Order: sequence, then structure tokens, then C-alpha cells
Amino acid sequence: MQNMKKPLVILPVFPGTNCDYDTARAFEEAGANTHIFVFRNLNETEINHSIEELASWIEKADILALSGGFSAGDEPDGSGKFIANVLNNNMIKTSIVDLLSRNGLILGICNGFQALVKSGLLPFAKIGEVTPESPTLFRNDNNRHISQITKTVVASTNSPWLTSFKTGEIHQVAISHGEGKFVVSDEIAKQLFENQQVAFQYCDFEGNPSMDPKHNPNGSYFAIEGIVSPCGKILGKMGHSERKGENLYKNIYGNKTQDIFVNAVNYF
Repeated sequence: MQNMKKPLVILPVFPGTNCDYDTARAFEEAGANTHIFVFRNLNETEINHSIEELASWIEKADILALSGGFSAGDEPDGSGKFIANVLNNNMIKTSIVDLLSRNGLILGICNGFQALVKSGLLPFAKIGEVTPESPTLFRNDNNRHISQITKTVVASTNSPWLTSFKTGEIHQVAISHGEGKFVVSDEIAKQLFENQQVAFQYCDFEGNPSMDPKHNPNGSYFAIEGIVSPCGKILGKMGHSERKGENLYKNIYGNKTQDIFVNAVNYF
């Protein structure tokens, strides 16, 4: 997709979103224009107006980015549900389908990843089609919030978000979540690996995917940290790739820059 203008990233902010400034900065440093849109939920009228405005912004955007946080306090019934309900609104759904048909991109980090999975956009880009067999994100094995740096290994480059990486490349990425355990059946996991939809896995020092709690702190099945849609245009991941910067982390060694944002901008 050729575009002489800077790609436009729309970043919806929901009650509880807290990583929007970092995500916007990461995209801007990569060369994109960004617009942070505050979704207003004070009453039914504000919600309806917000849906109309958000749909309009998505229609103008090249990238839809859902930032991390704790939308609606991870209620009701688990993380990401409020955002997922917005995504499944008919007006928003239509604009998302149009965005993908225009070869636009979608990103969900942490809370955004939870919303993409619980809306049906991941893993199979079938918005609204969630079944009891669908993957989900569940409470960490230790039943507590986890905040640390962890190692992930690139498992696939089958996406515009992943083009600069090499399979087996290790990144040190910040995680901060209470419900980051990726739960998936053996059958669907097999599909994801066969389709090269597993983008990143939690790994040990040598880059081997690991179920050891030292390396896989939330207990994700098959050590899965991030996945893409079959078309590769949708990426969801738990690790906060936007939390990057010179001298940001002390006594952390290895590659601390996972620049999915530059890859996305270069795609356009």
C-alpha cells in the first residue's frame, strides 16, 4: 500500500486506559501521525456520540491501536470486555472491516490484546464470532499482578508488524498485567503454529520457548505472548513494546527495542 502522507494512527482511550501517551509517542517517533480519542461513557448519549465519532476516525485512519491499561477495572467478567463490546458495535465493526479491506493495520497491547481476543478479531479476524472453544486471556498462574522485564523470542515474521525481525531473535520486553495467561486448545494452537500466527513466545536465555515460571511468568499455554491474524494485519501481544527509550532500564541486558511501530509505518 503506497501512501506519500504519514500514516494516521487512531488511539481510542477507554476508562482505565493508561498507556496511550507511550503508544502515541512510539508511533510518532516511527514517523506516524496520531490522534488520541477519548471514549466518553458518562451516559447513553455520550456513549452513542463516542461510537459515531470513533467509527468516523477509524474510517480516516491507517492504523487502529488499542493501548494497555485496565478498561472498566477489568470488569464485568474479566479484562477487555468493555472494549470488546465497543468493537462489536455494528457501526464500529463496519468501520473495522473497511479498515482491513483498505489494508489498514490493527494493534492491541496488553488490555488491547485482551479486547482483540475477546471481540473475535484474534486469532482469526472474525469479529463477533467467539465460541466456548475460542482462545482467551485468563488470570496469571500466581493470581497476582505481574510487573517485570521478560524475554520473548520471535516465532514468526508473517506480518507487516514483524518484517524487520528474524525468527529466533530475542527481545527484553516489559510486562504489566493481572490477566495475561493465553489459554488455547491443542487443536487451535496447532492451527496457529501451522499458519505462522504465533508472533512471540516467552523464552529462556537461549531463546527456547519455556513454560518455566521464571521465563513464562503468567503461565501462557505454549508460551504464547503474541499472535497475528491469518492475514498478518492484526497483532496482539501482552508485552509493552511501547515502553522503550534510551537509558530507560538499568541493569537489563540484551535487545530492549522491539520496534513493531517502525515496521508498521514502513508498511505504508
